[in-house]
Amino acid sequence: MNIEFKREENRLTAAVKGRIDTNSAPDAETQITEQLDGVDSLVLDFSEVDYISSAGLRVLLVLHKQMAPRGGMKLIHVNETVHEVLDITGFLDILDVEEEG
Repeated sequence: MNIEFKREENRLTAAVKGRIDTNSAPDAETQITEQLDGVDSLVLDFSEVDYISSAGLRVLLVLHKQMAPRGGMKLIHVNETVHEVLDITGFLDILDVEEEG
């Protein structure tokens, strides 16, 4: 898993590449959290994420809770497989998610 960051004023975009699973989720949380100082809007670009486990879902929940009082978090370019996981687990009801396409 790799994350590339792009900051525009108070908006941070994190382009996540690879699988977000038990092995990579803690590192993903650390990398993203370290970038959040002064950030009001977090965009997670999932165009290159093909798998997310429960550990990855936990990271999304942690980030959502951190960003909710600041201005929010959005997932973009979510593929069908990841979207289905978010749907089944009820995360679509919690998160702002934009499907790929």
